[in-house]
Amino acid sequence: MMRIARGVSAFVLCSAVVASGLWAQDEAEEGWVSLFNGQDLEGWTPKFAGSDLGVNYRNTFRVEDGLLRVAYDEWDRFSGEFGHLFYKEPFSHYRLRIEYRFVGEQVTEGPGWALRNSGVMLHCQPPETMGIDQSFPVSVEVQFLGGDGTNERHTANLCTPGTNVVMGGELITRHCTDSASKTYHGDQWVTVEIEVDGGTTIRHLLDGQVVLEYDQPQLDPNDGDAKPLIEAAKGELALTGGYIALQAESHPVEFRRVEILNLEK
Repeated sequence: MMRIARGVSAFVLCSAVVASGLWAQDEAEEGWVSLFNGQDLEGWTPKFAGSDLGVNYRNTFRVEDGLLRVAYDEWDRFSGEFGHLFYKEPFSHYRLRIEYRFVGEQVTEGPGWALRNSGVMLHCQPPETMGIDQSFPVSVEVQFLGGDGTNERHTANLCTPGTNVVMGGELITRHCTDSASKTYHGDQWVTVEIEVDGGTTIRHLLDGQVVLEYDQPQLDPNDGDAKPLIEAAKGELALTGGYIALQAESHPVEFRRVEILNLEK
């Protein structure tokens, strides 16, 4: 968010407002579309482990003050009810821009690794194909991590529930890979952009810089959740598109921008 020093001239303030208006106009002309209307969850469907598709467990996903919030004030404790909020349609070639911040305290008994932890899932399996107790959709996750105030903690990392990717010509089968981002401490807003080129290259960007890049997202034949999807695809492993989902992993997080530039040819 732009901050203007006290005593700034009217000319500078007017120039900033004009520049902001031109920036918004340029974005609209580029074709960016908001996936979040700022009023309600229209177009989005929740899925929590242990609940049926469409059940917004303990009113976790909600819209308040123009923000899409993941809130835990109606929870007593966390018992593995990981949640995901799916957008209504799949995408393949696109740029995604998300602005998020972590707030408040983690819910009681949330796992230590989930402190200030959220993310966006790309190339997700259709939500209706998830098992009732399935914790995470088979997908490629852009992991969001907030700093703890002391230690280095990168964000826009990669995690791969039920999937693998290729980096530098090597198949990567580890679950998570850190990006080269800086650490974002406190409750500050962070803007992440992701460039997705179907089944080829995916790039994570912060402040206009690529912090992680990989290729050939694919289903993991050794993963139990991925096996039915591989069978349904008649053995095909390559992922060329899928659904987008926001995470609820036990720490409150807010989103004030979720927008896409569809690059389908």
